Amino acid sequence: MDKGISQAVIRRMPRYYRYLGELLEAGVERISSNELSARMHVTASQIRQDLNNFGGFGQQGYGYNVQYLYDEIGHILGLNEMHNMIIIGAGNLGQAIANYVKFEKLGFRVVGLFDINPALEGKEVRGIPVMMLDVLPEFVKDHQVDIAALTLPKENAETTAVMLSTLGVNAIWNFAHVDLDNVDGMIVENVHLSDSLMQLSYSIANKKNK
Repeated sequence: MDKGISQAVIRRMPRYYRYLGELLEAGVERISSNELSARMHVTASQIRQDLNNFGGFGQQGYGYNVQYLYDEIGHILGLNEMHNMIIIGAGNLGQAIANYVKFEKLGFRVVGLFDINPALEGKEVRGIPVMMLDVLPEFVKDHQVDIAALTLPKENAETTAVMLSTLGVNAIWNFAHVDLDNVDGMIVENVHLSDSLMQLSYSIANKKNK
């Protein structure tokens, strides 16, 4: 993939994938950029520019073949491969992520759950037992682990990230309330659920003040 493609474009790709999936479920076989624009509230020009970064995929006068475009975007996003994921922090959020079956349909398979609370040891979530964090190095040695989701307190996040780096895990999906950056070249996606709520709060307040 071209490293010159902006993060803004990359962040829109999952949204295209989701909308195209809905079109497939509705039996739509082809769609124009204008029709897709009306559904997604993104300009047709923006859609064409985004897709042209990866080859375009459309035909003049025909538009886009929905199945083909859906498959190609899935390939761009790496969804044609299965990614093994562990979750560190088996509290409410960690268990909720493990229970979300759609992740597996997208190619993200939870293979391990870890915590430091002895009261959680052996508890099963979708058939996956919670293990103690001290067995993580041995687990990673014996299993292919592509992604680690961190759903733990922020004070433990950085040390855990460093440990994961030394174990050879490539990517972190970070829900801890701290940004993890530059962890020995690891790929990190920081997710702050509270940021989304605060943006919603702003919109509510702004609407009331109009």
